[in-house]
Amino acid sequence: MNTSFEGKSTTGKNEWLTPPGILKCLGEFDLDPCSPVNRPWNTAKRHFTIEDNGLAQLWMGRVFCNPPYDTRLIIQFIKKCVIHQNAIALTFVRTDTKLFHEYIFKYADSILFLKGRLKFHHVTGEEAGTAGAPSCLIAFNKENTKALENCNLEGKLVKFAK
Repeated sequence: MNTSFEGKSTTGKNEWLTPPGILKCLGEFDLDPCSPVNRPWNTAKRHFTIEDNGLAQLWMGRVFCNPPYDTRLIIQFIKKCVIHQNAIALTFVRTDTKLFHEYIFKYADSILFLKGRLKFHHVTGEEAGTAGAPSCLIAFNKENTKALENCNLEGKLVKFAK
């Protein structure tokens, strides 16, 4: 199995911002470890940017993680979500990959497979076109699974027996 499913988009960008409506549905977060340096809106109370290296920092509280679209970084951020546990991660749905089989399916509490394809935003705040693949929200503990249950986003929530 391969984990190189995301990579950089054809635009060469690896920063695609989460639509603010999704964040609003999920409730307040304490930390976003993957925030752009100049963001058009806050995603959490505290933000780490590429300048801070969110992977090298101590994560505290409830985390929202939309990793940069670079395969190596996606894997590292998901691994850190697994260790931290109090997190919701957003990524493309690629259930055939090593990332999903070795980390997400084994350690996540639930996954919300979002209906349709998201329209991410550029760092300017401008809405981009439709994403090239479906997306999912991954909860890494029971409290975040409850947030996904109650978020009113269209999709299918799958819970894992632990």
